[in-house]
Amino acid sequence: MYAMWRWWDKNRWQLIGTCLALFCAWIIRQTQGSAISELTGIVTRPFQNPPQVERLENAQTIELIGRLVELESQNQQLKELLDYRAAQKNRSMIVAPVIGRNADLWWQQVTLGRGSKEGIKIDYVVTAPGGLVGKVISVTPHTSRVLLVSDVTSQVGVTVSRSRYTGLLRGQSSTRAVMQFFDKVPDVRLGDFVATSPYSQIFPAGIPVGRVEKIDLTKSPAPEAELALTSPLNYLEWVFVYANVGNQENK
Repeated sequence: MYAMWRWWDKNRWQLIGTCLALFCAWIIRQTQGSAISELTGIVTRPFQNPPQVERLENAQTIELIGRLVELESQNQQLKELLDYRAAQKNRSMIVAPVIGRNADLWWQQVTLGRGSKEGIKIDYVVTAPGGLVGKVISVTPHTSRVLLVSDVTSQVGVTVSRSRYTGLLRGQSSTRAVMQFFDKVPDVRLGDFVATSPYSQIFPAGIPVGRVEKIDLTKSPAPEAELALTSPLNYLEWVFVYANVGNQENK
């Protein structure tokens, strides 16, 4: 009996460990390892993705930051509109939102959320901070359609501000346009600014249109200059609409 107790005291932990190992092996066989997977999940869960509540809080924070950035952008745009209108205080302008733009006609036309009820008429001038946008080509009581200066069918009489040489501007269905000169040897340089001509029958003189980026004096039948348009045609949201007062007085 004494010898058995000595053997137990010496080997009990090894025997207990062997029994536990056999028991665990039996559990794994019976559950096909699912018990181990659950245990592993419990142990590693604190180190995995944050809980659902924390993920929701992170999403709400990102949304609030996005809203703040959008509000700051809108405030900056409104400030630019107010500054522009203050600079044009001698003109009676109608502020109009851009409410429609067809993807297939992105550089050709836009629809405004103001119409004849607000006093807009066909051939009214449309501008934005930066320069000429286009002219009104159709009107309903509450909307107006604008032909953009970038449209290939658009034609605007323009003048090189520095040298006063004149020509005809046509769009290129992008943020660029081409000025075709009336003179065979015009005085034009890279970087020259171009504005609406005093001879235009639709647009008031002096509205910024673009800046010369390329020149081709050998172009036939007349020399040409390629312009980068200064109006923000690619992201228009608000514009100013008004009549060509000078032309109205001439009539």
